Amino acid sequence: MKLNHAANREIMIAFCFLIPSLAGFAVFYLIPFGQSVITSFQDGLDGGSWTLANYKELLASSSFKKASANTFRFMAISVPAIVALSLGLALLLNTRVFFRNWLRTAYVLPLVVPVASIVLVWQILFDWNGALNGWMARLGMIRIDWMKSDWASMVIVLIYIWKNIGYNVVLFLAGLQNIPDQYYEIADLEGASRLRKFGITWTYLMPTTFLVVLMSVLNSFKVFRETYLVAGDYPHDSIYMMQHYMNNMFLSLDIQKLSAAAALMAACILVLVTILFQAERLFRSYME
Repeated sequence: MKLNHAANREIMIAFCFLIPSLAGFAVFYLIPFGQSVITSFQDGLDGGSWTLANYKELLASSSFKKASANTFRFMAISVPAIVALSLGLALLLNTRVFFRNWLRTAYVLPLVVPVASIVLVWQILFDWNGALNGWMARLGMIRIDWMKSDWASMVIVLIYIWKNIGYNVVLFLAGLQNIPDQYYEIADLEGASRLRKFGITWTYLMPTTFLVVLMSVLNSFKVFRETYLVAGDYPHDSIYMMQHYMNNMFLSLDIQKLSAAAALMAACILVLVTILFQAERLFRSYME
């Protein structure tokens, strides 16, 4: 009885500490999102009749289709790339490489630098009169308008990777340091190849990998800040994302379509997150 009383007391204390955060989350996120979902099924902001017309018009919109396709194409390219690169860098930094501490600081530095400062550097690099075109002109190559051509999507992918790779490297390094050394010692005694050793590493890094993939997917939907600051309100068609579409709907005060687009985007993210959690659960059950 004393143990149950102590456990209940600890739960109540923890809940009291969580109340401010839960209240803030409900007031600033949960309640507004619920209100926007309700608005997406109405034909007016003053509580009009219920309708599915907002979703029908949204799915028939060419701008929405383009924004959705670009967003998921960006995610399909950037997420595997950043996961593979961050894993490779984490494996490199986990060894006794030269300047290891300096490299760790360099990869984490973009996380603490303001987005506006980061975008300013990339603007200087990829502008028509920027550093990259200047180097190309000196080599006798033709200048490229990077942000007004099909190269724009690759530029945004590079910005996304550079901005977020440090966080993923930190997660992978934490996962690597939690793998017991005796597994590798046994593999050495059995004469295992590097590929077999990597199989050991990959197996025990799977929970961390699921977390990295999840965070990378969520961050890929937040690339609007970088794209907006680099390319402005109306970027090249290849980098016209869902956030651009919703921003334009907000500027035109088409709140119903904006709410419907936000609800569909949240539903897609929820489906992707559910698939990742189910895959992780299947992997855990397989390992047990």
